[in-house]
Amino acid sequence: MRVAVSLMALAAGAVLLSGCGKGGSSADQSASTTESAAPAAPAPTAEQAKAMVAALPAPYNTADLANGEGKFTQCRSCHTPVQGGGNLVGPNLWGVFGRKAASLPDFNYSDGLKKSGITWDAAQIDKWIADPHAVVPDTRMSFAGLKSPKDRIDVVGYLKTVTTAP
Repeated sequence: MRVAVSLMALAAGAVLLSGCGKGGSSADQSASTTESAAPAAPAPTAEQAKAMVAALPAPYNTADLANGEGKFTQCRSCHTPVQGGGNLVGPNLWGVFGRKAASLPDFNYSDGLKKSGITWDAAQIDKWIADPHAVVPDTRMSFAGLKSPKDRIDVVGYLKTVTTAP
């Protein structure tokens, strides 16, 4: 039993690290991975999620949430999107919409991202996940980017539903 649990833990760790180090340089490192005291927000209902996506500007209001969730698995290896979640290799994404880049106090961002002046909205997140190094050349984020515009639209829509209170 102990071996099975250890193997499961090892496999889970491998999955978490599988998306890290793909393209670019080393990822931004967390200064702290402590959990916030804030309770996690409840997941939105299907109706609430649909309304959240509908409120996004075009073309993000056409997002396919199932595809976005599937594509977001690449992001989960370095980011958690839940309220109260800690930082991983990348910062927690809860509340990312409307937040200034590099503004979480407990994460060690690259100097380029700190100086970027970016405020995260649907269009800016789309540009970022297409090619982070085109947006901030000296970012430490190691993600090579999602090339498909439709996949990015879907990820932005899904991200809105999992990082914003319903």
